Amino acid sequence: MTCLLLTLSRSAHRQLVSAILISSGLGLFMPGCAFRTGKQPRQEITPLYSASSPEFRQSAGSLLGPDFVSGNDITTLVNGTQIFPAMLSAIRSAKHSINFEDYWFSNGQIGREFTEALAERARAGVKVSAILDALGTYKMGRENLARLREAGVEAVKYHSIFWLDPRRYNHRTHRKLLIVDGEIAFVGGVGIADEWTGNADSPQHFRDNHYQVTGPVVAQLQAIFMANWLKTGGNVLHGADYFPPLASTGPYLAQALRSSAGNANLDLMYLLAIASAQKTLRIENPYFLPDDLTRKELVNAARRGVKVEIIVPGKLINKKIVRAASKRHWPELIKAGIKIYEYQPTMMHVKLIVVDDTFVSVGSGNFDNRSIQLNDEANLDVLDRDFAAQQTRLFEMDKKQSHEITLDKTGGFHPLQGAADSLL
Repeated sequence: MTCLLLTLSRSAHRQLVSAILISSGLGLFMPGCAFRTGKQPRQEITPLYSASSPEFRQSAGSLLGPDFVSGNDITTLVNGTQIFPAMLSAIRSAKHSINFEDYWFSNGQIGREFTEALAERARAGVKVSAILDALGTYKMGRENLARLREAGVEAVKYHSIFWLDPRRYNHRTHRKLLIVDGEIAFVGGVGIADEWTGNADSPQHFRDNHYQVTGPVVAQLQAIFMANWLKTGGNVLHGADYFPPLASTGPYLAQALRSSAGNANLDLMYLLAIASAQKTLRIENPYFLPDDLTRKELVNAARRGVKVEIIVPGKLINKKIVRAASKRHWPELIKAGIKIYEYQPTMMHVKLIVVDDTFVSVGSGNFDNRSIQLNDEANLDVLDRDFAAQQTRLFEMDKKQSHEITLDKTGGFHPLQGAADSLL
């Protein structure tokens, strides 16, 4: 069957593309079209060492690249009440450059605040560059985009849906990056939309984490932005305004992980991390759809004695089809001894993996084939027990507001009643 897109109105075209691009991670459904690119041979990774070992650092640093660098400070920002004020403050303090890349940007109150903050800095002479995913930011409104460009912001749409080759539509930038003056960066899974405002205090406000970063690893995050900036036809941004000397600012050892179609570092990181778990493996992710190999690795980890715990959204998930698809594979995992918990108060959008209380990965990557094979993603990997303890405390807080899922005698699901009951 030949791949064809009919001539449609702007709104109808967007609706068609949105329907086709199942951004939840279920893939693209267009018969006869080969859209998955960069497919790599995949096989089990033999467990050889713990994530807390020097061997893991050497392997992860070499395989995932660039290597871990020391001297970083990382502040965990919890929910919109902490996240957005910190990001807006950094933008408003910019003196030389702002680089911004995001998948989701909506025309709400917080979207207008970001628009005004970025525009104001551009009018003040700061060099502001923005990569906005064409699909994820189509709700940002023409007025906001016009205000950015009129102020001097170089704003580009990533893989516009108005393109002759529909294969591009399936390759989105899902990254959430903000780098200010080349010295301070923000990375995580937060979109610029009113859903992320508040403090996860109602079903209308998402539960999420974001991370403010300083130190040498900021240059690696800046380089991830630059890769897509050049891909969109942007000029080479370099010099001290973008890559200033970066002194040590904190105790954390970290690397920036860049993943995209044809460069599935996120996939390799997940498999390597699971294989290197010897004691504990904690996963919190909104779209948990691991494929056959990843599920096998998780089951193998549980069978070799690793305590595997996974937190996913409950009934308040924003993509119901993902929850339904994910549940199909839960019996296999639960029977192996893996604990699965559904977060109850609101939509949980946290993307977190903690291995052996030492290795942590946070960022935009989901636990599904879309993030692994198709999306452009950016994660921050950290090797530090104190940082891992911080993330574990947040994980445990979310677990207390979740129902553990068990199997009844017929193989059906049964949520254990617990602390989250009072929140329903």
